[in-house]
Amino acid sequence: MTKPAQRPLIVSFLIAAFACFALPGAAFADCKNTESFSKWMREFRAKARAEGISARTISGALDRVRLDNKIIRRDRKQGFFAQSFATFSKRLATDHRIKAGRRKIDKRRRDFKRAEEKYGVPPEVITAFWALESDFGAGMGKYSILQALATLAYDCRRKELFTGELLDALRILDKGWVHPSDMIGSWAGEMGQTQFLPKHYLEHAVDFDGDGTRNLFASDADVIGSTAAFIKHLGWRPGEPWIQEVRVPGNLPWEKADTHVKLPRSQWAQMGVRDAKGGPLQSDDLPASLLLPMGRKGPAFLAFPNFDIYTQWNNSLSYCITAAYLATRISGTGGPMQGRDRDIPFLPLQEAKELQRRLKQHGYDVGKVDGVIGAKTRAAVRAMQLKYGMPADAYPTPELLRRLR
Repeated sequence: MTKPAQRPLIVSFLIAAFACFALPGAAFADCKNTESFSKWMREFRAKARAEGISARTISGALDRVRLDNKIIRRDRKQGFFAQSFATFSKRLATDHRIKAGRRKIDKRRRDFKRAEEKYGVPPEVITAFWALESDFGAGMGKYSILQALATLAYDCRRKELFTGELLDALRILDKGWVHPSDMIGSWAGEMGQTQFLPKHYLEHAVDFDGDGTRNLFASDADVIGSTAAFIKHLGWRPGEPWIQEVRVPGNLPWEKADTHVKLPRSQWAQMGVRDAKGGPLQSDDLPASLLLPMGRKGPAFLAFPNFDIYTQWNNSLSYCITAAYLATRISGTGGPMQGRDRDIPFLPLQEAKELQRRLKQHGYDVGKVDGVIGAKTRAAVRAMQLKYGMPADAYPTPELLRRLR
């Protein structure tokens, strides 16, 4: 979402469209920079000093920073490389990561136990994010975070956002938690082994190893405690599940399979939904949404309130389901995903764009025509499926595209 010294796989085909922690999108992708970088840097240094950041920190962090036009080009040309959920989840929720996650839990059992007692977040949830974001530190990125943030703060596209993030990075340095040379990571400015933006690092990092600093680059204990603290901040509900793989009947009212439809687990059971092994669902009032990432013929999941934490962490539903599923595999409660290897048609990027264009012609709001099948496109697909008398599972298929043509 991995080879050593590289960002994890997730970044290679998702971060462009769905940056971690829901970064704002391409609102001003075509704006023009008019002032020089050196003039901007002088003004930023003055601003940082006025914000109370020490002159020593500012000098140590920024004296060697230069404008990196490669980062601006990369940011401006972000694109989504279409991948089916099957391909995506197979490449990320691997046996290697399942085993590595379990080894990490065994090795750091005391830290995980303490984190769960304090924040209520299970070890497998932390390790799944940790595995996907950096393979436990092996793939944090290779960019100077300070140079990346300065470049993005200078650029007109998301100037205000990244100016704040750069100031927060300086505040982290001013506290002495890490050294400027430690700040190596993502070209988008994400930091540490679970890829926090500086704002989240500053507000939620904790000193879990008791050494007086908060080092998410090199301290496993600090990574565990800080990730748990942030997940709790996002609203984690201790003792509750987050996702459950299920089997669905062929006569389900498919229009109810939507992230916005939340029904008690007992009601899903009454409609014929069963657990992954075919047994009865636990019958209770815990609200859940039915997720069908490959349509009615593919894998099916019930997503509970704790799943909302995943959608706050990353905007991509494929990432969220994969991360949540990986956590169940690490814990041993989930088995190999069912239905993922079936021959289910998948729209490649250009056909996905065509589908969006044709849906717009029918009066539906799909957002930007970019081939990204987001919530608006899925809602439009469901509406057209209902109109054509097709099973309304919101999954875009070649059959639907043919009907639209």
